Amino acid sequence: MRIAMLHSTGLVALAVAAALPAGAAERTGHEVVERYCSECHATGAHGAPRIGDAKAWHKRAERGLTSLTTSAIQGVRNMPPHGGARDVSDLELSRAITYMVNRSGGHWNEPTDRMQKHVERSGHDIVEAQCVKCHGTGVGGAPRIGDRKAWIQRAHLGLDSLVTSAIHGHGGMPSRGGMADLTDAEMRAAVSYMVNTSLREGK
Repeated sequence: MRIAMLHSTGLVALAVAAALPAGAAERTGHEVVERYCSECHATGAHGAPRIGDAKAWHKRAERGLTSLTTSAIQGVRNMPPHGGARDVSDLELSRAITYMVNRSGGHWNEPTDRMQKHVERSGHDIVEAQCVKCHGTGVGGAPRIGDRKAWIQRAHLGLDSLVTSAIHGHGGMPSRGGMADLTDAEMRAAVSYMVNTSLREGK
């Protein structure tokens, strides 16, 4: 189905108000854009702001995500409400807009489902997914997992101090290790995992 265009804001209308089937997983902005939006936004067809056109998207981004999403949901001028893509939720619509803004020079955080209960990740899972990128080899001066001496020096500062540094960022490490959605408890779990693994199994 061809997606109707919102010429005034350049947004592709993505969804109707119908909810996703029970149990369906919410898709990322990238997934929604690839399936629905790229037909016009990849090239700028029909007056749509082209993904990557920082100037075109900056003006729209100044309106904020709530305003852009509301316009896409309600429809404006040539765009009917939601545009007819029935399997896209309002949350996915917001994520798609965020993705296009970010691919065009923005730095927005992708919206999360506020009604969905957060499932806390283990220290091991977080380290394997993110921390190991630097702590696995010691790149950029990061203490290598398994380097017992390096972690003993840091352990003397106390776990609270290490976790605080990880949360706020330290040296070349960005805040929360570059994973902005990590909770304080998850940060503590990740730091504890690296410390304990290095002291227990390190050399």
